[in-house]
Amino acid sequence: MFSSIARAIIGTSNDRALKAYRRRIAEINGHEAALATLDDAALQGKTSEFRDRLAAGESLDRLLPEAFAVCREAAKRVLGMRHFDVQLIGGMVLHDGKIAEMKTGEGKTLVATLPVYLNALSGKGVHVVTVNDYLAKRDAGWMGQLYNFLGLSVGVIVPGLEDDARREAYAADITYGTNNEFGFDYLRDNMKYALADMVQRDFNYAIVDEVDSILIDEARTPLIISGPSDEPTELYNQVDGIVKQLVEDPETYDKDEKFKTVNLTELGSERVEQMLSEAGLLTEGNLYDVFNVSLVHHTNQSLRAHTLFTRDVDYIVKDGQVIIIDEFTGRMMEGRRYSDGLHQALEAKEHVTVERENQTLASITFQNYFRLYPKLSGMTGTAMTEADEFDEIYKLAVVEIPTNVPVARKDGDDEVYRSADEKYEAVAALIEECRQRQQPVLVGTTSIEKSEIISNLLNSRKIPHAVLNARFHEQEAAIVAEAGAPGAVTIATNMAGRGTDIKLGGNLEMRLKTELERLPESARPAREAEIRAEIEAAHDIVHAAGGLFVIGTERHESRRVDNQLRGRSGRQGDPGASRFFLSLEDDLMRIFGSDRMGPMLEKLGLKDGEAIIHPWINKALEKAQKKVEARNFDTRKNLLKYDDVMNNQRKEVYAQRREFMRAESVADVIGEMRADTIAQMVERRIPEKAYAEQWESAELAEDVKRVFGLELPVIDWAAEEGIDESHLRERINEAVEAHMAAKAANFGPDFMRFLEKSILLQTLDHLWKEHLLALDHLRQGIGLRAYGQRDPLNEYKAEAFALFTAMLEDLKEQVSSVLAHVELGSDPATAPAPAFDPASMFTSHPASGPYDGVALAEPQPTLAPEMAVSTYRAESVDPNRPETWASTPRNAACPCGSGKKYKYCHGRVT
Repeated sequence: MFSSIARAIIGTSNDRALKAYRRRIAEINGHEAALATLDDAALQGKTSEFRDRLAAGESLDRLLPEAFAVCREAAKRVLGMRHFDVQLIGGMVLHDGKIAEMKTGEGKTLVATLPVYLNALSGKGVHVVTVNDYLAKRDAGWMGQLYNFLGLSVGVIVPGLEDDARREAYAADITYGTNNEFGFDYLRDNMKYALADMVQRDFNYAIVDEVDSILIDEARTPLIISGPSDEPTELYNQVDGIVKQLVEDPETYDKDEKFKTVNLTELGSERVEQMLSEAGLLTEGNLYDVFNVSLVHHTNQSLRAHTLFTRDVDYIVKDGQVIIIDEFTGRMMEGRRYSDGLHQALEAKEHVTVERENQTLASITFQNYFRLYPKLSGMTGTAMTEADEFDEIYKLAVVEIPTNVPVARKDGDDEVYRSADEKYEAVAALIEECRQRQQPVLVGTTSIEKSEIISNLLNSRKIPHAVLNARFHEQEAAIVAEAGAPGAVTIATNMAGRGTDIKLGGNLEMRLKTELERLPESARPAREAEIRAEIEAAHDIVHAAGGLFVIGTERHESRRVDNQLRGRSGRQGDPGASRFFLSLEDDLMRIFGSDRMGPMLEKLGLKDGEAIIHPWINKALEKAQKKVEARNFDTRKNLLKYDDVMNNQRKEVYAQRREFMRAESVADVIGEMRADTIAQMVERRIPEKAYAEQWESAELAEDVKRVFGLELPVIDWAAEEGIDESHLRERINEAVEAHMAAKAANFGPDFMRFLEKSILLQTLDHLWKEHLLALDHLRQGIGLRAYGQRDPLNEYKAEAFALFTAMLEDLKEQVSSVLAHVELGSDPATAPAPAFDPASMFTSHPASGPYDGVALAEPQPTLAPEMAVSTYRAESVDPNRPETWASTPRNAACPCGSGKKYKYCHGRVT
């Protein structure tokens, strides 16, 4: 009560923020008249003037009013659009590193041009992050006209670009791309072997479009770059046949739909053990013996595939492939794969070819990737419901921007039916009613399966309609463009991130683009006039009919997704309406609603075909959604706590890699590693203050031989009178350094420097890959420590640190050992292949579905970790004199005429 009174008197924090921004609008508008008198050349010259003022020490904040005014004037001339005052507020919010919540149709794409232009003046680069490639290309081409007019360069990152094209795009003042492309480029850059091969530059400022979708919905699982493992795939098919029989009896497993987990019951464990034994797969011990861990893994993944994943809801099968459906956008995620064997289990379930499993080479979550930017902001139509999460995880405040014209949409109360069939009948009846008055209808569903149920129902009633789901997403823009035509009926699995506005009467730009390009030049002006007249007449009809009617056929777990669907209607002050139809059989009602609701409604006399409509029902559903959102927030927060452990280690490793690549020579680092390795050996075999007879001299001699390939008289040295461990360490050091000096003299100083750096980086990458695998395994079982009254997170931190320390010790020993044993080979027959096969690399993307801990993978080539030696040159090479071949550059063709590179032929390192 008191908080309500306080808000009424002093306003909310959002009101106070808007008040501060409104004070600056007058200053921006004050420049408009003067700028309008400038010719194009003078207006374009403002960019150079701003850059000079920045170089002289003026801040971006001081430049903001004039820069915003210049951007607005340029938009009027180039795009034919003028920023509204509320859009100027949105631009200031984005510049301040906050999230601007702006309703659908308020022009967020145009709003972004203001802070993008201002921040790009520094020349440090601005990244504009979109949810899909279509939007990245569309916005870069559309808004790029404005930036190019003002003298700024624009790049766009899309899948399939070569590294040179990517580097050029990142070097531009403004770079558009998807969250996945930016994240994977970061990971790939940190797997490169030369700074010149990297494509990204230092991070500066990013604006994230549909920020709630990217930073919340897709934050649960990490981006992963992986390569195929050596696991055979036959076992998936064999286990699938067993699990398929097993799940016919629901008593064999426990499924928790609320938390999306499934486990075998005691009966299920006994039965599956018996079936695996009969099939010859379980040959010794019981199922849970340590040597049967692979069988348990395959059984669990197959059980998940059969009980938690549904065809046409979570994935579809197309052209012999299992293709994942993004739960939040309804799009097919072609080429992407679930990790940890789950995708293979789905392939076995659907009887398509089972591909090999993958092993993680590099990973990062979106939460940690976007926190790398010194300045981050975002925009979306729905962020206030997640304001606490944005603040806690990303330190981003949310500011709700008022609409330019008040919203005129009428949101009806939810209608609740007893069964899904009754609900669908009511939906169909409302659609028929809307069509009679030529009111367009948008029907939102939660899955392909449900969109097709409604489609079949409308077909039976002979109601023409368009279906927008993952099966037909190629026609997406065209279907959405016509969704506002009189009497149009559009069924959509999910409207988040579709990127094309639903305009009443139809989309003029889309119709002009599609219809005029098929006509000869002479016929276009007349047809354009006809189309404009048709759209105007259709707009009036739809406006009179009540605007776009949005029908939700089910409540989503998140209020944001419901709000996104509703927000498609009533843009820019248009009339509109929305209503949700629910049933007691809906997932949200069934899983999170009360078990007593059905019988209670029957007692109240709710008959077949009747609906219950009351504001209390809306509040109860909102409360259920809040519970789910809170649970999902806790999940993401917990994921971040664990990933922060890996993130600190990842930052250390990546920083160290860059330092190694930046250095002219790593000889001093390698020398310290050798000294530390020898010190560790001596300390391990000759403990401090130990008597001479307790020394393990023979074992120390074996260690020196294993690591450095040297047979030293360590036993004789240890037997000398008066010698201690420091003398012994010095003698080993001297012998090893002499051996390495001779090797360096034989190889030549330039080649030795190259070799040291190359081996150091490749060994670090190999050990980091193994370390990630060890952390994955540690993470899977760490929750069980809670049974021993220990905090799993603290246990994970302690063990992860111990693993990281051990990895660094291994790095020193392995680098020292490889360099001590390396020799120049002369036999080309056994030339080694590159360390990684580029075609076998995969990038993995967070599962946008509700299955926490699942990652997706898509095949994507990356560079093999081989280092181009462009600086290594010596005296001329004579193909007829093998003794001169050592001067051949490593990446040049071998002088012997084999056609192979020298490094894989006579210059092979053994």
